[in-house]
Amino acid sequence: MTDTIPSFDSLEIKVKDLSKTFEKELIAKNFSFHFKAGSKTAITGFNGSGKSTLLKMLAGLMLPNKGEISYTINKEVIHSDHWFKHNTFCAPAQELIEEFTLLEMLHFHLKFRNFISGMDIASFLSIVFLSKEKNKRISLFSSGMKQRLKLGLALYTKSLVIFLDEPTSNLDEQGINWYQEQIQLVVKNRLLIIASNQKEEYSFCDEIINMSEIKA
Repeated sequence: MTDTIPSFDSLEIKVKDLSKTFEKELIAKNFSFHFKAGSKTAITGFNGSGKSTLLKMLAGLMLPNKGEISYTINKEVIHSDHWFKHNTFCAPAQELIEEFTLLEMLHFHLKFRNFISGMDIASFLSIVFLSKEKNKRISLFSSGMKQRLKLGLALYTKSLVIFLDEPTSNLDEQGINWYQEQIQLVVKNRLLIIASNQKEEYSFCDEIINMSEIKA
């Protein structure tokens, strides 16, 4: 199953006066920001500063204590309940269905989301270097193989926004080079937000949000 990324005049995520306390730790205080289509933003900060928490809030996976996050596509407000249809998310703690073989996993995924235009299962398997493992259970995959699979699904599933949390976790040098090549191929006209402290993961980003600056 394939589909094109829909054309759009404008995509915006507007954060207004957001405050968040997570496990008694202040993550953000009265934070406001405007994300626009085509932009590439990195969320940086020391370990435990709240990078992943902010990313989850932007993706609609976690709610702020105060403030609001609004999503607009072609000037139409998207309700938060439908936001998941327009974004993809990849994080180290994200789980795969390990009882499935890789092919079973992909067929299951494609029941709910489509690949970008021109992408099919065979092409996807080739891109993530897992063609020979298509009939292997995911539980038998190495951590690097699982990470390539998760990244591949985030990058090559149809979406307007890509959220990545520490995207090269569990990848070796070859895997990091693969990530850097793939990200450049898929970000055109899509909004990219990366939570990371590793410059090789976000060196191409045009905006930086430092978590230490949004707690003040």
